[in-house]
Amino acid sequence: MPARANARRPPEARPRRLAALAALFLPLWAGCGGHAAKTLAFRQALDAGDFKQAVDELNAAMDVSRAQDLPKEVQGDNALLVLDRASVQQARREFDLSRRDFQAADKALDVLDLSQNASDTLAKYIFSDDAGRYAAPPYEKLLVNALNMVNYLELGDLNGARVEARRLSVTRQFLLTKGAKGDGSMFALGAQLAGFTLEKSGEVDEALRYYDEALAAGPAPGLDVPIARLLPRGNVKSPRLREAAGRGAAAGGAEPAEGEGEVLIVLGYGRVPHKVPKRLPIGLALTYFSGAIRPDDAVAANKLAAQGLVTWINYPSLAPEQGQYADPVCAVDGRLIGHGPAVNLSQLVRDEWREIEGKIVASAITRAIARVAVGQGVETAAGRDSIVGLLVSLGLQA
Repeated sequence: MPARANARRPPEARPRRLAALAALFLPLWAGCGGHAAKTLAFRQALDAGDFKQAVDELNAAMDVSRAQDLPKEVQGDNALLVLDRASVQQARREFDLSRRDFQAADKALDVLDLSQNASDTLAKYIFSDDAGRYAAPPYEKLLVNALNMVNYLELGDLNGARVEARRLSVTRQFLLTKGAKGDGSMFALGAQLAGFTLEKSGEVDEALRYYDEALAAGPAPGLDVPIARLLPRGNVKSPRLREAAGRGAAAGGAEPAEGEGEVLIVLGYGRVPHKVPKRLPIGLALTYFSGAIRPDDAVAANKLAAQGLVTWINYPSLAPEQGQYADPVCAVDGRLIGHGPAVNLSQLVRDEWREIEGKIVASAITRAIARVAVGQGVETAAGRDSIVGLLVSLGLQA
């Protein structure tokens, strides 16, 4: 999570530079099946810590010769590859290239509709071919805007950072209308960055609103001091803001002294696990995810299972961890900084995925029912004794 510290400003420091942000996390926006195979060499380069090789592998997968180039069409698999490259470029401190990639990929992303009775639509996105628009789980969409704010802040571009902050808010409101969580840890990260952006832009009330929303998602010790400075100047009040301001005042929250500057540190670790295909017996799927499956679909699935027409359900899941990470530490001018809770992206993504996995399995069951129904319809139309009708039916169901 973002943390702040005062540090001596060296004489050569650029006055326009807003903050030094250390983006230590590496999101991996990997799809399922074919995409996982296509990005194997890229992930192996990441495992070896060779970020340049990782970018080269992504360029090859997109059929481009340079990191400055975008594929002819940024959609489907290419949208995911551009997102992967954006995150690696950020880790390499190639912030302008990372900004461009995040921006290009963001335009090509839809968001999964997790609202009630959306199983058919969800199935279309989860199991579509590589040519269609990629539909991101909610946490991915929120993370795109948050991480691109990091790029704009590193580039000293407050206007661009404000645009990303607005996009974050619009995305969150859309997710809330679709039944997805919009107040979790992924949004809290973006809200803190947005509050910092608006604070440095002189928009006190907007900054306080974002800080209040960040506090609503959970503890954020790094916000106490800035809130203590801003609250007397703003019109936005809430019990959370007043409590944080009290703690900040007690900690001696004040503007940086003469000759000092403020450093914002964005500290995260881990890597977003890529997606892999998973198979589950239909009976177990109906048991494990019964709360997410519509009663009529459950009845139809049980009937097909009893007839032996559907025995397994295939759906995307997250790959297992490659290892564990030590808790990060941070120091400025040789002094350890209390940074509060760091963002363990691996765990956050697994928690978020667990929230939506039932709906994804439900959509897989809906798809299986529809596939068998189509197959049976073809067989009936061609005649029960028609070998052609039987073969076409089996082909459709497969």
